[in-house]
Order: sequence, then structure tokens, then C-alpha cells
Amino acid sequence: MEADSKKIPNTFGIDVTAAKLLEYDSEEEFQKLSAAGYITMPYLHVGGGSNLLFIGNYKGTILHSRIKGIEVLMENEEAVSVRVGAGVVWDDFVAYCVAHHWYGAENLSSIPGEVGASAVQNIGAYGVEVKDLITSVETLNIQGEKRVYPVDECGYAYRKSIFKQPDMKSVFVTYVNFRLSKKEHYKLDYGAIRQELVKYPQVDLNAVRQVIMDIRESKLPDPKVQGNAGSFFMNPIVPRALFETLRQEYPDMPHYNVDSHHVKIPAGWMIDRCGWKGKALGRAAVHDKQALVLVNLGGATGMDIVALSDAVRASVRERFGIDLHPEVNLIDNG
Repeated sequence: MEADSKKIPNTFGIDVTAAKLLEYDSEEEFQKLSAAGYITMPYLHVGGGSNLLFIGNYKGTILHSRIKGIEVLMENEEAVSVRVGAGVVWDDFVAYCVAHHWYGAENLSSIPGEVGASAVQNIGAYGVEVKDLITSVETLNIQGEKRVYPVDECGYAYRKSIFKQPDMKSVFVTYVNFRLSKKEHYKLDYGAIRQELVKYPQVDLNAVRQVIMDIRESKLPDPKVQGNAGSFFMNPIVPRALFETLRQEYPDMPHYNVDSHHVKIPAGWMIDRCGWKGKALGRAAVHDKQALVLVNLGGATGMDIVALSDAVRASVRERFGIDLHPEVNLIDNG
């Protein structure tokens, strides 16, 4: 059904509207919208708008799923399989997993957005990517036809999936199927997780979730207070030879080994070394606690954010010879 407001939800706080904004609560409702011809070109499907930067007003149709529900499909002593609606808030799902003593999602606490978008973006944090938990993704195409993609057909890689490809623009996620463990296990060797856990009497799911939430809150601004989309840039993966050359000049350069030939370098560290942390360009700025985050200081347009992004990328390219790529999806006016 058509929403009361045509304002496009986005965590950057950019004031943008769509020519038409359609929301649906079920697969059947989407199929009716499609059959009746309500979905006009161009169109774009969004979740909570947590990984989008609109350059201007969208001249076409914005689609948004409000499909809810968390359904247990299988459960035994070792694991549980659940089917989750694309419109479920991601962090609500993580909280649900923790409350039910299901292991695997806790490191992804406090990531903004919705479940459907998590499968499109392959969200990740603190050593976990959502692809590690997904078993399959259910979809509808623009004609209302259903298809289920097993996880090995989803093309998952770092912040990538088949659903982000241009030729998949007409395919929309309706449900995501996850498998969580019921056997106690954690991933704690990332960031400051272990050192923060010493404040708690015991290590359990609630403690790990709280630590992740506290760490993120200390570094990342609340989009409800200061518009942002979380990490704006992907951490670049570079040839080991380039990393070794850079390390001669920057012995303190943090890094993560990807394989024998490639190394991942934190983009935030390079942006910080270029002097951008806390620096503003017009109404947009690099966050003063986490250089990977670009923020809306108030009244910024999409072009203001893009101008800052371009300036930051130019600095990193000039100093390190590395081209940063946005993790955030830039959307033109349709």
C-alpha cells in the first residue's frame, strides 16, 4: 500500500522524497501491487535506509518490506533453523537470538537496518559475517515470482552478494533463513572484546552482546542524534607486496592477513593518518571518534556527503596509493 508520507527513510538524515513510496506486509500483498501495476519505473527496494546515500529526490517508486515474524523451522540439541521476515529490525533479531540462547549473531549487535538488507549487504563485524549464519534467502521478483537462493548461490564475499549486482535490481528479499548454534561458543579475538569482558563476572551471550553494544556506542554516533550510515568505506584488500612496501614507512600500520597474497588494511586508520578525523567540509564531517564514519552535521545534502567522500578518497590515494571504495550505496535521483 502507498505510505502516508513519501519521505524516504535513511539514517543519514538526508531530506529526500520519492515520487511514490509503497510498503507491503506480505508476499501476497506485494504480488497484488505488482499485478495491479502500482510499481512504476524506475524503482528501488530499501530496508531501513541504513546503508544508502540519496544524492537527491528519487523520481520513481521506493519499495519497502514490512514482512515480520521469526519462525522456528527446526530445532535439536545442537542447532536451530529460523525463518525471519525481511522487515524485522536486525538488532531485534539479534536480541531474540541472545534471549533464546542461540549462538552466532551476538557479534553483529547494534548494526542498524533490517534483516532483508543484512542478506543483501552481507553485514559483518568483529569476525562474523551474516553469510556465516544464512542457509538460504527467499525472494520475489518484480513480477511477483518466488525463488529461494541457497547460501552457496548468493555469491557472498566481503560486503558483497549476488543481490547487489545491477541485473538483480528486480529481485527483492522477503525472508532470510538462518541456522544458529545451541552449543556455547564465541568469537572474542577482535577489537577490545576480551579486555572489556573482564568487567563481567562471567562470559555469556548477554555479556558479549553488551560489550559489543558498548564498544560500538563508544565509537559510532547514534543515527537518531547525528545522521550517518555507519562505516562509509570498505576496508581495502591489497596485494601483500604493496602492504610490505607501506609498512617500511608505517611500521605501526594495522593489518589483517586475508591469504598468502593479500592483506586487509583498516580504512579508518589511513583516513586518520591523513588528518581527516573530526574535520568538516561544509555541513558534512568525518566523525571525531571513528574516521571510517561520515556524518551529517545538520542540513547536509547527499552531494555534501559525496564531496567529503571524494576529498577523503583523494587524500588516501595520494598518500598511500590505495583507492577506497564506499560501503554505502550511492543512489542518484532515479
